[in-house]
Amino acid sequence: MVRAAARDGVVSTRDAILRATLSVVGERGVGGLTNRRIVAEAGVSLGTLTYHFPSQTALLREAMLLFAEEETAKLAGLVAGYHEAGLSVAEAAVVVEHVIAELPFGTQELAPHELYLQAARDPGLREASERCFAAYDELAVTILRALDVPDAERLAGPVVALIAGLQLRRLATGATAVPAAEPLMMLLRGARGTG
Repeated sequence: MVRAAARDGVVSTRDAILRATLSVVGERGVGGLTNRRIVAEAGVSLGTLTYHFPSQTALLREAMLLFAEEETAKLAGLVAGYHEAGLSVAEAAVVVEHVIAELPFGTQELAPHELYLQAARDPGLREASERCFAAYDELAVTILRALDVPDAERLAGPVVALIAGLQLRRLATGATAVPAAEPLMMLLRGARGTG
């Protein structure tokens, strides 16, 4: 629980609040996000919450950015490990499928999807949402370049959309695995014009 981590000094008060926000959003959605739930989860006072985040938009924006920063760092670490293995594009597609299957499966993974949907409703969150997707696109470009895929910049957005869509499908259907290698290869072959 976030509360214990905050007491042990593992995370700052601000980070504890952001992690609590992600936890509550994952469990209850943005509509279920209340200051009372956040402070109970983070183990902080209401005054502390409002000191760090004077508005819900500011809180959601920073929570979204924290998630994206940590997620891209984690994925970049995976990429670095596989890059040294000298994988082919087909082998990399299989690895992507495996990584998606190994991602945690629960309410925490719902939080970013909830936040992206909220960004569609709240223009104050759109910049943070754009930054999140820009980070994913940058990571995709890095991976595609490492695989010597031509037009990496042009393909990054569709690759990110495909993977995000597959993860959303997995979460929405409760499927333990969603095939990713074949759709990813279809996308890359289609971009190359090799059908």
